[in-house]
This record gives sequence, C-alpha cells and structure tokens, in this order.
Amino acid sequence: MSKIFQNFLSNRVLSRFSIFVIDNLMIVFSCFTMYFVKYGFEKLTQEVRNDGMMLCLLLIVFNTITFISFRTFRGILRFSSFSDLMRIIYALVLGYALTYVVVVFLIRITASFYITNVIFAAIFLLNMFLMIFSRILVKEVYEAITGRNVKPISVFIYGTKQAGISVAKALKGNNEFNYRVLGFISDENHMIGKELMGVTIYANNENLFRTLEAKDVKTIIVSPQKMEEIKNSNLLANFVDHNISLLTTVPVNEWSGAIISREQLKDVQIEDLLPRDPIHINMLEIASNLEGKRVLVTGAAGSIGGEIVRQVASFNPYSIILIDQAETPLHDMRLELQEKWRDLRTEIVVADIGNASRMEKVFAKTQPQFIFHAAAYKHVPMMEDNVSESVQTNILGAKIVADLAVKYGAQKFVMVSTDKAVNPSNVMGCSKRICEIYVQALAKHVERTGLKSTQFITTRFGNVLGSNGSVIPLFRDQIKHGGPVTVTHPEIIRYFMTIPEACQLVLEAGSFGKNGEIYIFDMGKPVKILDLAKRMIRLSGSKNVKIEFTGLRNGEKLYEELLNIAEHSRPTRHDKIMIAEVREYGYAEVSQKIDALIKASYDYDDMRTVKKMKEIVPEFQSINSPYEAVDRLLEKIAKNGALAKG
Repeated sequence: MSKIFQNFLSNRVLSRFSIFVIDNLMIVFSCFTMYFVKYGFEKLTQEVRNDGMMLCLLLIVFNTITFISFRTFRGILRFSSFSDLMRIIYALVLGYALTYVVVVFLIRITASFYITNVIFAAIFLLNMFLMIFSRILVKEVYEAITGRNVKPISVFIYGTKQAGISVAKALKGNNEFNYRVLGFISDENHMIGKELMGVTIYANNENLFRTLEAKDVKTIIVSPQKMEEIKNSNLLANFVDHNISLLTTVPVNEWSGAIISREQLKDVQIEDLLPRDPIHINMLEIASNLEGKRVLVTGAAGSIGGEIVRQVASFNPYSIILIDQAETPLHDMRLELQEKWRDLRTEIVVADIGNASRMEKVFAKTQPQFIFHAAAYKHVPMMEDNVSESVQTNILGAKIVADLAVKYGAQKFVMVSTDKAVNPSNVMGCSKRICEIYVQALAKHVERTGLKSTQFITTRFGNVLGSNGSVIPLFRDQIKHGGPVTVTHPEIIRYFMTIPEACQLVLEAGSFGKNGEIYIFDMGKPVKILDLAKRMIRLSGSKNVKIEFTGLRNGEKLYEELLNIAEHSRPTRHDKIMIAEVREYGYAEVSQKIDALIKASYDYDDMRTVKKMKEIVPEFQSINSPYEAVDRLLEKIAKNGALAKG
C-alpha cells in the first residue's frame, strides 16, 4: 500500500497555474495577517480596510509581472533547488519595490490613502517566508513520505574561489544530486582553517587524506577553474593514487543560470592526469591560409581526419571535400557538419584512395587547393598480417593523392605520418616511412623542375588520446566489464597527445611549412602504459580489476622514437614543432622502387613484399615478427657480397 501511495505522489505534479494561484493567495494572506496583527479587529476601520485592499491589489499586480518574468511557478515544488528559491527572492524584491514606488506616489497625491513602512516591510518578510518555507516543506514531506532517505555521498570541493563556491551552492540546492559537502580544499595559506558555507577549509597535504578517511569522504569535486590550474601537476594523480574518486564540471559560464545538470558533472578523465603543457596556436595565420580555399581531407571519417575537418570548418573555407572508404563514419561526419556548419559547402566522397581512376575524377571535379592526407591503415598487428593491403593503401594511396596534387596544382599537400616511421620495426611503420620518402623526393623533384608550385609538408607525431582503437578506450571498456586490463609488457612506454592538439599542430605546420620538410611534434613526456592502466583502474573506482601481461605483439617496440638515430632536428618559430633533418632520396630511384613494391604486393607474397620494403628502408628491422627471417636473409646476402668483394 505504501508503495502505491509513493507512486501516486511521484506521478502527481501541481500545475503551473495552481502554483501561481497559491503564490498570489500567500500575498493576500500576508497582507491581511499583518493588518490584523497591527490593528486588531477593533481598530480595523473601513478606511484601513480600503488601504489594505488597495495595497493587496497593487502587490498582486506587480508580483504577478515579476513571477512571470522570473518563472517562479514553473518548477516542481518537491524538486525545488537553491536557484528556485533565489528566483523567488528576486521576484519578490522587484515586485515589492515597484509596489512601494506606486504606494509613495499615491500617498503624496491622495490624502485618504496611507500605509506605514513597518506594515509594508512586515508583509514583504512574511510573504517571502511563506513562499520559501512552502517549497522547503513540500520537498521535505515528499522525501519523508516516499522514503527518499538514501544516505548522501560525502564530498569535498577543491577550490575556494567563485567557481568552487558556485559548485557547492549548486549541489546544495539541487535534488538531482545526493551529495553532502563536508569541506573545501584550498592551496591558499590564508584560507586554511577558515569556514566557508558552514564547513572547514583544509590544506592539500598529507594530513588531508587522514581527514578524508575520518569523514568517510571518497569523492572530491574539482572546480573547473582549479582543474585548469592543477591538471599539469601531480596533485590530481595523488588523489587517484589514494583511491579518491574525482569529479569536475564544465566551466560555470556554460551552466544554465546557477543550475548544474548531471551531464555537466563528469568524471575526471585519464587525459586530465597526463603531463601536458598547453599548446598555443597561431589561429590567425591558419585562418588566413584556409579561408576561402577548397580543402580536401582524406581519411576524413577517422579520428585525426575528422578532427582536421572540424577545425578547418571553423576557418571559413570555400568548401571541404571529405574522402573515406568507411561509409557509416563518413555519414556521421556529414550529419555533424550539417548540424554545426549548415552553410559550409561539403563534398562527401566514399572512395578508396588506392583507386587511381576514382581519385582522378574527384580531383578533376573539386580542384582542391589544400590537401590533408590522413587516410592510412594504422594498427600494427593488423598490418603485420595484411602486408599487401598496407602497401596498396598506405603507400599507393599516398602516391596517387600526392601525384594528383601536383597534376591539379594544389597549393599545399600535408601528410600525416607517425613516430612508428622512425627506425620502423613493423610493416605499418615502414609503409609510412616509404610515404615520407616519396613525398619528400617528389617535393624536391617538383621544386627542381619548376613546373608546378605544390608544397609538400609531412607531420610526424605519436599516439593520440582517444583515437579509434587506441589503448585508452580499450582499457576503459575492459575496466567497465570487470577486467582484466591487458598490457603487452610491464616496461612499454608511449608518447601521447590529444586529438585536437595534434590536429592544431598539423594545421600550424601546414600554414608555415615550405617544401619537402618533415615536422616532428614535441610530445611531452612519455607515459608508461602500466602506470596508465593502474591509474585508470583507480580513477574508475573499480575494485579487484586485474592487469594481465600478454606479451609484445608482432612488430611492437617497447618505446617509440620521433627521430632516426642518424637524423637531427632544428627548431621552428613554434616551440612545439621541429624540423627533422633526414636523409633524402632521388625521385627517379625512389619512384622506380616504389612502383616495383606496389606491383609485388599484388602477388600477395608477404615475405617477398616485406623484402622489397626493407630494400627501400634499410633501417626497417622487424621485431617479434615472422619477417625477422627476411632480416637474416638480407644480412646473409650482404655478408656474402662483402666476402665476394674481399
């Protein structure tokens, strides 16, 4: 029976009109109550009653206007929040202020009309008390009857400035959350030990964790302002290492008034705990290069290609041509562009970049001026097992697009490469290194002949956070399902960069790059994958999630390099971008060898194809791969050749 009653209450909501009427009745009640208190029944003459009725009428008129303006009657009473109560206060203050102005005016022009300030103030205070108390009473009674006595989650707020205070106020008055703020954390010495909103402010030191344990606090909400200040320090990581769950919010200016929704209160992501320095980009120069231009992006449905499309779209290009062979993700990109950039001209092309005749038609029709080539197969183990596809997409595709860029007079061709191209240990990395070699050789060839003016730029960087198939989404999914989290080796390390950061640097390098240069990005400090996995497990709050070591996959290194040992780098005007000084190849020789490699790939003889790849890139030494046999064969041939010459 109790459950039926609870369901009845849960499904019954007072209409807005009913709340509006009740609020106005409170005005009437406040007026007559204060008049009776002041005069009593005996002294309540006809004149006094007339004055009271006139005042009551004025209050109803002006407060009706303010109630409508501040929408005081639109909420559900049992879910009233702090912001709802503040709207009531604002509405009453303004309504009574307008009424008081009219009352003063009437007193001056009408001798028969008179009201004391004491009565007016008393009516205002009683009216405010009744409206606020009614909301609180309904809320408390509803929670008591429906049994919503769930123990609240004890939390601390990190940050004592306006952003932190706003978060605390929003939580305190919002029934959507079941949090109880027991303290604040501050880095400012003059704030330590003081009280804020009735709770103590604590310092962020070792004693803090004893306090958290004593108060049974397992969650800290980091204010958005404080998040920006400390995300590059070890402070957040320290909380995670003590098994403290972390939450943060979007910036306060993105809230709906003083209200915060559940979607805006989010878990701190592992990306926030990685040591990242902010990257500053010259947006004006990028905009001047791309505004009004026809821009073509290959691999436009992928993680990097898609983000390049989004960033290019914000620079007001004449049009964007999106090319990818993944139909569904490309369709999703189309919908996103239609929603966010409705006036942008877009050409959506489902195509394989290795199809020369198809790409020829696309270039002839669209005449692109800027080309961002991000299409490639990128998963190392997959390409170890599919060598020919790696050659036909990564190498042949890049060659076709680069050649067409020259043929159709594109201004710039920017190729996205990878740190796995440095001293490659796998087929994928070697395929990208061959792309680099061809593009650089073509750039010098075009420059020498002077027939076309296309500039070729190559950008090389490491892993991007959250990209399709990357380690962080994999770990999240494994943790979600209770583990185990699979790490290939306890000592494996990787460089990481966020997708927007990487794409911004690609655009920046493309804007000031000259011709034939290979740009490498400052990837910050390398991250140990085992530490990453441990931290993600702690951050999730999951218990008993095990880590398993599966062994290095075919072609996988313990660490990636951004430069070949024989290469050097020189700085550019951007402190995060450097130019790699690499060995250059002659165009005729490279073109001939690559054509032979592509032709061999159609025989689908993996050993023979890999052998030709190693002949083009001698530093390609397979690791943990069946193609180590090719290395031994080439060493034997080289040794026999040396003996024959001797």
